[in-house]
Amino acid sequence: MKKRTNFKTKSGKHHSSPETIKRLSLYLRNLKRLLEAGVEIISSDKITQFLNVTPVQFRKDLSCFGEFGKRGVGYEVRKLIAELEMILGVDNAWAIALVGAGSLGRALLRFEGFSRFNLQITHVFDSNPKVIGKIISGVEVKDSRNLSEIVEKQKIKIAIIATPPEAAQYTAEQVIKGGVKGILNFAPLVLRVSSDVYVSNVDMACEMESLIFFVKQIGS
Repeated sequence: MKKRTNFKTKSGKHHSSPETIKRLSLYLRNLKRLLEAGVEIISSDKITQFLNVTPVQFRKDLSCFGEFGKRGVGYEVRKLIAELEMILGVDNAWAIALVGAGSLGRALLRFEGFSRFNLQITHVFDSNPKVIGKIISGVEVKDSRNLSEIVEKQKIKIAIIATPPEAAQYTAEQVIKGGVKGILNFAPLVLRVSSDVYVSNVDMACEMESLIFFVKQIGS
């Protein structure tokens, strides 16, 4: 179960919902695209043309972490990007442990979006003897029997679980034993974890079922 988490910025700790943090991440991605397009100053009205939120929601989300922008002028895109990176914690590099080197795991290793946000899959684990020792996208696959020890030694705090559902809970216990505090879970299983561990679930089947439901409502 997801829990409300304390997020620390320059001004101290803030209590923000997971929904707010997801929107901040969305803002950050779009601001980077705007900067690449040469936009240096933008108003909340204009930036929300690229987002599925209102200007009021945009300003409200930012206000949880302080004051940004200048009235009548707007936001300095480069400066706002730096502030959002600091709030989200991606102003520093984060090492990630990936457990599961199957089709999904290999696709995640090839995903270039991680590097844009200072995230890097540095360690990959699997239990399949045919896979262990192979180099995939520049990373050697290690034996998952050594999972907790390596995670602890490397001080890794984030893990991605891309294992079959029957192995997901045990995998979660092992990475947590090694000191992991955040898990991105692709297994279609609700993980049982302590309150000091944050789990984000990615259930593609559930998302598709929700999508089909709403398409059905629109079409009826």
